[in-house]
Amino acid sequence: MKKWFLGLLAVVMVFAGTACGKADEEAGKVIKVGASAVPHAEILEFVKPKLEKEGVQLEVKVFQDYVLPNKTVEEGQLDANYFQHIPWMEASNKEQGWHLVKVTGVHLEPMGAYSSKIKNVSELKNGAVVALPNGTSEITRVLLLLDKNGLIKLDNRDGNKTLQNIKENPKNLQFKLLEAATLPRVLGEVDLAVINTNYALQAKLNPMSDALFIEDKDSPYVNVLATKQGKENDPALKKLAEALNSDETKKFIEEKYKGAVVPAF
Repeated sequence: MKKWFLGLLAVVMVFAGTACGKADEEAGKVIKVGASAVPHAEILEFVKPKLEKEGVQLEVKVFQDYVLPNKTVEEGQLDANYFQHIPWMEASNKEQGWHLVKVTGVHLEPMGAYSSKIKNVSELKNGAVVALPNGTSEITRVLLLLDKNGLIKLDNRDGNKTLQNIKENPKNLQFKLLEAATLPRVLGEVDLAVINTNYALQAKLNPMSDALFIEDKDSPYVNVLATKQGKENDPALKKLAEALNSDETKKFIEEKYKGAVVPAF
């Protein structure tokens, strides 16, 4: 009888331990998210406490480029990333054979043109050097911005664009394609640079006051939380998406970035 009781007790303890283990695992769910330093990682850090209350531990890994965040999600080293807009994600999927999908849209970063040599685009001289981000999807975005502000004339504004789609270049501007992260560092070496807002903010540039011209707030390039196809309904990622789209996060973005970063929800 004693042996039977001890055996039953052992079985109960095993099941209890398993149940506790599952509960602890659910309560301590860890999700790893790759992000650009500004503003993405800052926004993720803001929502961390809210997620912790809901049993989700958020680990943020900061990247300084636009390739590794997607590569690491595709390979399963990270659960998600938050740094890119959909055109960039779709171009990356096509070029690399990846399978990234949107979880939710979060914010817009209007792209702007900056210069340390002139105060107005009318001051650009003939043959001026203009630095642009070299990403496939970013070239279309930048050329549309230059076209809208009268520096070039495209053959049309539909579809993807390259430098070959420039129909008119009245000031004979010389375009220099560079990695997006390097653009703030070459600002003193070129006449004009079109810079992504996250890199502008890291370089202490204020898009609202320092940019010679900037995208309208109705730009379609909304930055998204992305993951590998098949994980978009993961409960922990859903909680992260809800936190990123909360009223508290919207207020944080509006107060901290004062128009340089715009909530898109």
